[in-house]
Amino acid sequence: MNETIARRLTGTAGIAAAAALIVEVPLYFLYSGPPPASNVLARLLIGIVALGLLVVFVTSFRELVKRVSPEHEWAGTMALTSGLVYATVTLVSSGLEAGAVIASDHAIDPTITVDGTYILYGSISRLMLGIFLASVGHAVSRTGLLPRWTCWTAYALAAVNLAFVPSLFFGNDPSHFYAANGWGTTALMGALLGYWLLALGVATVRSARRAPRPVV
Repeated sequence: MNETIARRLTGTAGIAAAAALIVEVPLYFLYSGPPPASNVLARLLIGIVALGLLVVFVTSFRELVKRVSPEHEWAGTMALTSGLVYATVTLVSSGLEAGAVIASDHAIDPTITVDGTYILYGSISRLMLGIFLASVGHAVSRTGLLPRWTCWTAYALAAVNLAFVPSLFFGNDPSHFYAANGWGTTALMGALLGYWLLALGVATVRSARRAPRPVV
């Protein structure tokens, strides 16, 4: 895979994953009580697709870093590994939620009922995503493969995610911003990731049309 293809694949996967995340998040706020099974399964299916696309993104991003600056391949590998762990943890959480909804004979809110997902979606995911974003930021800042704003926004978003790691001490009410399964800890972070991935994906696709940026 040459650099141009790596940039196009990375950017396209990022845009597609972002689109799925942006569509998924509002589905969590359509109902004030337990949502119907169709709503839960639809948002989980969209999320599963988004995570599959994220796996493509992190894999091709690592290849892109390797092509642009082999000495910084370790940062790309760190982003790949942490991104895969994040995707795996979130897929497991989605499976637990889907199983509970399918097996139930009445409407349930799996964000409350399936307590095994509290810190999987929350503290654990926030830590893994923080490491992933910091690794992406470092790789970009050291190689110059994308505009400077992409690394600084990655660092900022990594810091925000890490700030939510202690949320496991703050209960399980999803209407509370900083609860273990709160809307800030889970839905807001998912939305921010989606919009950041969209911007990064567009920048990466556009960069494929230009000569590689110099290493800084």
